[in-house]
Amino acid sequence: MEAPEMKIREAEALHKFAEAAYTGPLLDVGRNPFVFPCAWLYRQGILSPWTRNRRPVLDGDNWWRGHAAAFLKYVNLPPEALRHGRVSQVKCEAAYFIVVLHQLQSVVIAIRGTETPEDLITDGLCKECTLSVDDLAGLINCNYIHSNIKKNVTSSFPHYGHSGIVEAARELFMQIEGNPEGPDSESYGLLSKLLGFGCECFGYNVRIVGHSLGGAIAALLGLQLYNRYPNLHVYSYGPLPCLDLVVANACSEFVTSIIFGNEFSSRLSIGSIMRLRAAAITSLSQDPKADSAMIFKLAHRFLDVSKYQRNKSKAEDESEYHSGAIQEDLNHQIRRSQSGSIEQEVQAIRKDLVTADYGEYMNPFGSEDCLNNEHEQCSLWSDTRARDHIIEIDNAEFTNPFAIDAHSNHDPVSQFIDTVPNSENPSADDPPELYLPGFVIHVVLEKKRPQTDLKTSWRMLERGKCYRAYIANRESFKDIIVSPSMFLDHLPWRCHDALQKILKAQTAKDQVTEPHII
Repeated sequence: MEAPEMKIREAEALHKFAEAAYTGPLLDVGRNPFVFPCAWLYRQGILSPWTRNRRPVLDGDNWWRGHAAAFLKYVNLPPEALRHGRVSQVKCEAAYFIVVLHQLQSVVIAIRGTETPEDLITDGLCKECTLSVDDLAGLINCNYIHSNIKKNVTSSFPHYGHSGIVEAARELFMQIEGNPEGPDSESYGLLSKLLGFGCECFGYNVRIVGHSLGGAIAALLGLQLYNRYPNLHVYSYGPLPCLDLVVANACSEFVTSIIFGNEFSSRLSIGSIMRLRAAAITSLSQDPKADSAMIFKLAHRFLDVSKYQRNKSKAEDESEYHSGAIQEDLNHQIRRSQSGSIEQEVQAIRKDLVTADYGEYMNPFGSEDCLNNEHEQCSLWSDTRARDHIIEIDNAEFTNPFAIDAHSNHDPVSQFIDTVPNSENPSADDPPELYLPGFVIHVVLEKKRPQTDLKTSWRMLERGKCYRAYIANRESFKDIIVSPSMFLDHLPWRCHDALQKILKAQTAKDQVTEPHII
């Protein structure tokens, strides 16, 4: 089915704010590869220093307030429209801009995507984490969501999200909304001062936009704010998979994810990377010209690391469970007895607690050694066990590619494939699969191409491309598609151009089908 035209129109109108959030040189390098220094300096306002005092002050901005100037120049707004913002250089702290549009009765929050090394660290913290009740307050405490959706969310805890994005969204929520003093009290953050009853923007729409990492953070921020602002909607352009399936479906009413072509970010997760790695190993192992020794060496290394990580995760879960039980028993014993003899019992229980934390798997030296050496031996051994084993594999002679399989009955490639999460039939041991948030729209290039000759320029070919926007199934984006355009399609302006062409084609179609009134 084709995507609703109203969503496409609003997404196109707000896309420029997501692009403008890239106030560094990255945006200008892509759009003006030959003259980008001049374009960036112009956008930063260095050529007009006399306007510095009229620009708003942003947290982390340079002394000439260049990031504020760059944002305002790109969206073509006066300085008073930009109310607050931050240009952050810290991991898990997103850069953002808050804009008031009185003519549209809207407050727009634009969140920057990946532009700095700190943003790459946030992207790389991709292990799943548990979502708290506060993270899902927009769903659980909202009176505008259908009761079946709320029931489905509350009855299926725990829920999971991308740990780096979740942490960044929590920090951003505290920045713009603050923490209420009590459960029934209202917060007095920046948004409340703008949108509260009797305030300047009371009754305005709230739109949160972002591209790539910024789009994923915008979706998580919307999950925390929707119960406070029912006229809120999030537009995520090329976001990362950041939510489990239940929550990703539940937020479809107020979150829209727009994916352009084969961009890699919308398919980037731990599971998809592991499956891509397994596919590469399988393909190489079937190639008769490939180096079999190197293939088996890689497969054995990946296999050992995968097994170690799974065993360590299980050991940590079991240790946490036993530690909690023993700690509860310890507290009970302390409360129960007031005599001095109980100290020996307490010491014995503490000893059992340490033994639970550093069991046979985590401690080959025994609990006494752990106690005597203050756990240092145990921690060192648990952290270096897999590494030492891998070093032994690296130093072995691989004259016979099957020699590394001396300890097993199957070749390491098959064993490694068995440990990879299956996107169709996941097992209980697989890490939780993360999905794109909300209502998913996929913008694709139509296969029909106009007839061209050798004299046709590249720019003419780009102008002649036609795009369509379809409603997509989020499960179609679980695996990475390797294509020549997977990185180019992620450039923010390419999606914006495609949305403009879709609307232009729709307008031309409506004009043709309109009945002529005589």
